[in-house]
Parts: sequence; structure tokens; C-alpha cells
Amino acid sequence: MRDRDLCLMHDPEHADTVAEGRRLGGTNRKREALLTTVHDFEGLGSIGSIMRLLEIAVADCLGVERGLTRARTLGYLAQQATKLLQVGEFEERLGAIESVLGERLPANEKGNRR
Repeated sequence: MRDRDLCLMHDPEHADTVAEGRRLGGTNRKREALLTTVHDFEGLGSIGSIMRLLEIAVADCLGVERGLTRARTLGYLAQQATKLLQVGEFEERLGAIESVLGERLPANEKGNRR
């Protein structure tokens, strides 16, 4: 491509390749939107949404033929869910402590109470 005057996107010889790439890009975005709606998945921004992803993965894994790989995967997913539950519990407990202590908590550099 370096010996050509036009880049891949503008070279008429590659118009079919570029058009297919655009089509696949649109298809992937539609597929992503469909899957997030069907699975009620909102991303990885909260403990609840990460737990939802683990639930989806476990359900998919349970549909796979029994074997060592499935057992290992289920064990790993259970381990991750346990860690996530611990973090969620600590978060709730910390929130309760902070609500009781309120203004007595020292502020951090950003001015937020810890």
C-alpha cells in the first residue's frame, strides 16, 4: 500500500473490502445491542452488572457437554462470584459505617468524605 497514492479506504480496487468491513461493523453493533437487551446486561460498571455477566456465563456453561473443561470453568466462575459477593458485602458495610459517622469522617484530597 505504500507505493500507492490512495489509502485502503479510498482506493477503488479495495472498494468491495471496505464495503464489507462497514457492513460487518454495523452488524456487530446491532448484534451487541441485541445481546445486551436479551441478556439484560448493562456493562461492567457495577457489581450487579458484573454479577449478571457471571450468571450469563454460568448458564451458557451449563448448556455445554459435561467434562473437565466445563467443571473447571464452572469452578472458576463460582470463585469469581464468591469474590464479587464479598466485595459487595464490604461495600454495603462500609456505606453503613459512613452513613453513621457522616461528617466525622476526614475528607480526602478531592474533598469527599471517606
